[in-house]
Amino acid sequence: MKKLYSRPEKRGLFWFRHDLRLHDNPALVALSEQVDELLCVFIIDPRWFKSSHFQSAHMGDKRWAFLQQSLSNLQDNLQHQGHQLFVLEGETFAVLDALIGSYTPNIVASGMHPGVYERQQWQRLMQKQPDVHFIQENAHSLFQPDTLPFEIEFLPASFTPFRKRVEDQSVALALPAPTALPPAPDLPWLSSKNMDLTKKATGLAFTGGEDAGLAQLEYTLFTSHNIKNYKQTRNGLDGWDYSSKLSPWLANGCLSVRQVLTELTRYESEYEKNDSTYWLYFELIWREYFQWHLFKYQSKLFQFSGTQDTRPLTTFIAPRFAMWCQGQTPYPIVNACMKQLNHTGYMSNRGRQLVASCLVNELGVDWRFGAAYFEQQLIDFDVASNWGNWQYLAGVGVDPRGHRRFDLAKQTQQYDPNGEFVRQWAGDTHVNGIDQTDAADWPFE
Repeated sequence: MKKLYSRPEKRGLFWFRHDLRLHDNPALVALSEQVDELLCVFIIDPRWFKSSHFQSAHMGDKRWAFLQQSLSNLQDNLQHQGHQLFVLEGETFAVLDALIGSYTPNIVASGMHPGVYERQQWQRLMQKQPDVHFIQENAHSLFQPDTLPFEIEFLPASFTPFRKRVEDQSVALALPAPTALPPAPDLPWLSSKNMDLTKKATGLAFTGGEDAGLAQLEYTLFTSHNIKNYKQTRNGLDGWDYSSKLSPWLANGCLSVRQVLTELTRYESEYEKNDSTYWLYFELIWREYFQWHLFKYQSKLFQFSGTQDTRPLTTFIAPRFAMWCQGQTPYPIVNACMKQLNHTGYMSNRGRQLVASCLVNELGVDWRFGAAYFEQQLIDFDVASNWGNWQYLAGVGVDPRGHRRFDLAKQTQQYDPNGEFVRQWAGDTHVNGIDQTDAADWPFE
């Protein structure tokens, strides 16, 4: 006789978002300790792939491929614990609301995230489901709101005073992955809706997923020891070993920022502590600053005038934006960087500064179109860091100097003196001059 499914008294639903991992996932641990049955879900929203009014989608092909790999690896790791991840498609709130109504969990949990939509969706869920208990834990950043040495409303207006106040603060150690999870529910009606991720995307230089992220962290620190020269090599334009390459896994939550710091501290204790090991921590603090900057300013991060309420002297000029996207500007170094981005979904930190400066200062294009294009193309897209950095370069964000303009010829000579990078990415082919008239033949001023 077929055994009847008996519903446990305490049921939990965990909503994976920007935390596609089992290690250092305090919300998952907290939920697991309070329920007898656990349903894990991730939701693919079709709106991610539709073009916005900035002419770019939230997620392009490279980002989507990396995300699929990350979800597939998470599914595998959950299956090793006899569990399952349900990857569902649909408008995020509608799917979650219907799922809660059908499954009727006692507790819903998720990781905290500073994003505008992420916070709005969470608040809306709690208002719509007053009988459900909600748990949210923060492992997206190094610090917690109550461990910062100031209230969020008094967040320093620029990075340096923030760094000086927080860099000596203690950070909680990363949590290990749970050794056991409550069993998954038997839901045939939901299994039929689960997205098939068995055909894993290929062709990326990076492999998505928690396993690959932890492996890269191990390689950067303990296998290659590249970290000991990081400050000297970090401005490279191409290759694998000039930088840590941790950003794609951090951005997708396959790797915890606290795990990176935990392992960095261990490296300094066991091997060497120098300016380069500090510099990786310095860049983690930069990431941290942008997370709390987004948490404070929310939608102002996407406004033309930025958090400084300063309107740049730029506009949207379609031909110039197109030549920038395609890597066909008058500047070979910019073209090479953009072709690298389009082909790989990745670009160096130095390259990002150069192409952003070009779009804003040389081409006179509204910075938001560049930020949106990066959002679509970059596999390491992080909403706080991406839009915060674009505001910084456009002179409407947290840069105390106000307006940064890079001398592209000088930068080329400094970072690609032999032209190897430009040749590698054919940056000197299809070079176009900047147009001199608009559609009505009026000169641009």
